[in-house]
Amino acid sequence: MDNENTTSSTSTCRKESRGHSGSGMAGALYFMGFIGAAVFYIQNSGTFWLGVLGFLKALVWPAFLVYDLLKFIIL
Repeated sequence: MDNENTTSSTSTCRKESRGHSGSGMAGALYFMGFIGAAVFYIQNSGTFWLGVLGFLKALVWPAFLVYDLLKFIIL
């Protein structure tokens, strides 16, 4: 009887974890954007430390995108 309870609770947990399957595409898109932003910022840097700063900027590029978009909309 204990095996039946364990099996049913395990299958219930598996059913609940299936709800996150759609986030893979968004992660892939963010990763591709990160690579592109990192290449852009690092190519345009003049020194090593500006390259490091460019890498850090590449991590948060969506924030820059949203900021500039809101600035454009509000004018």
